[in-house]
Order: sequence, then structure tokens, then C-alpha cells
Amino acid sequence: MNVLVTGNLPESIISTIRAEHRVEVNPKDEPIPRDQLLSAVADKHGILSMLTDRVDDALLDQAPHLKIVANCAVGYDNIDMAAATQRRIAVTNTPGVLTDSTADVVFALMLAVGRRVVEGDQRVRQGHFKHFAPFHFLGQDISGKTLGIVGMGRIGQAVAKRAAGFNMPIIYTSRTRLPAEKEAAMGARYENFETVLGESDFLSLNVPLTPQTHHLVGADQLRLMKPTAILINTARGPVIDEIALVQALREQWIGGAGLDVYENEPFLAPGLIACKNAVVLPHVGSATIETRTRMAELATQNLLVGLRGGTPPNCLNSEIFT
Repeated sequence: MNVLVTGNLPESIISTIRAEHRVEVNPKDEPIPRDQLLSAVADKHGILSMLTDRVDDALLDQAPHLKIVANCAVGYDNIDMAAATQRRIAVTNTPGVLTDSTADVVFALMLAVGRRVVEGDQRVRQGHFKHFAPFHFLGQDISGKTLGIVGMGRIGQAVAKRAAGFNMPIIYTSRTRLPAEKEAAMGARYENFETVLGESDFLSLNVPLTPQTHHLVGADQLRLMKPTAILINTARGPVIDEIALVQALREQWIGGAGLDVYENEPFLAPGLIACKNAVVLPHVGSATIETRTRMAELATQNLLVGLRGGTPPNCLNSEIFT
């Protein structure tokens, strides 16, 4: 069958697909332009997609032979699930494999913002570090501070486990409350969203992007937070109203923000880049050699099982097989 791989993946991954199918690979480290993508899918039976690919009605209309879209990401808000399911096209993702690397980046951002790591690095490189001063360039402690977690799924729980090493009290809110024994083991207290916003010194967003979580944090929510609080987002950009966040950072409604994702990625809201109390990363939450390799391998496994006619292990719409 004919397969399109929209990202520049290692040959070791591609060779596994080539062993069974004809493969067309995007050789560049950038998304395939939309017009070229629409043309490329015309004869394809399978697509191994990246989260930058918009798989919607318009694309699926151009792919009459398509059997499966294997998304190389845990999130799948780039895919129109209803449109794929209607056409009996399987859609898969790569859950679990990026949990630890993303939770690590949450703490990297907490430390970077709280201890002003990026500002300090720039100061030294620019030749402005002249001497030690006892009350100069002060940041915030992380140890012992209250960590709020919004979304206590795999990644949220991994963040909570890391917080134990920093002796951080944990409060959380989530669509599904954890069992009491798990809360006790983590030292986590369940509260409503507004309480979590108001009590957190550090607030980590770990929710998927859905109609319910779009702009979950806007101006009203930011005003509920402590003026010293630091907001961390490694989930999806549109979970935050980025225009409101820029205002909150400029006017110091909150102490700072650490961001790995953006509302209109790769573009940032006007003024965000100038906010010195923000650390901005280029969507690298899962960007380790080990994790990205596992993601590609899992996406490949999903793809091959689907093309063989089986139900892929991480199928998001398995009802199409019944």
C-alpha cells in the first residue's frame, strides 16, 4: 500500500514501514505546505502524521483510499475525529511514552521562571555580571511551595510525583477525581478550579484541548491567581487566552509564566516575547532522543497494524471495527 510520512523521521523507523509498503517521506524538518499535502494524500492508504498536519474534511475528501491516520503525538486536536470516523478511517495516537519527558519540562520551566535562569544566563553572556550582591537578582523558592495541577491524567500524576522531591503540597482539579488512596499516596488534595487558581504558587496545566478547555485560563482566571504565582503550560496553547496572559504578565497580575505551547503556534501573541517574566520554549516537551524515538515507533506500529486490517493498539475510534 501507499504510505505518507509527513515528518522527517529516522531511516531506522522508515525502513520498518518500507518492509511492507511504498513510502513517501517529507525530507524537511518543517511541515508539508497545505497544497502539497492535499495533493500527496490522493493515492495514500495510510498517513503517519505530525501534530502540525490539519487532517480535516478537505484533506480526507482528497484521500479516497485512506484507511488509517497514525498521529505521532498524544494529542489529536489536529484531526477531525468525526470526519474520520464517518469515513471509517482509523485514528491513533501515542499515549504514555511522552509522560515522563513532558513532566520533566514542567519542572524545567518552574525552575527557569522561579529562579530566573534564562535572565541570569543572558546577563552573564552580555558581560553584566560584575560581582555578587546579596539581594540582587532574586527569584522564588520552589521547595515547599504549593503546586496546583489542572488535569490529573498521566502527565499530571507524573508532575505530582516529581513535586514530592521538592516537598511541595499539591492541590488539583480534574475531570475525574483520583481514588482516595492515590490522593493520599501523592499528598494531593482535590479542590474546585477556582480554589486551585487562588491557592497555587505554581500552576501546571495538563489538560487536552477540547471545546471545554479552550481558553480555560483567561483574564478572569488570571486575576484569581496570586500576584507571585507562576503559570506553566505544556499542554496545548489554546488552553490559555494568550492576549490576556500578556496583559497579566505586563501588569503583574501574576509573577510569571513558563510556556512550551502557544495559542497560534508557532506565532506568539504580540508583546509576549518582550515579557521578561516569561520563559518560552519551542514545543519541546517530548523532545528527547528516547521519547521521540518511542513515539515514532509506536505510531509506526499503529500504522502497520491498521494497514494489515487489524485494530491498532492505540485506536481512538475503535468503533469503526465493530
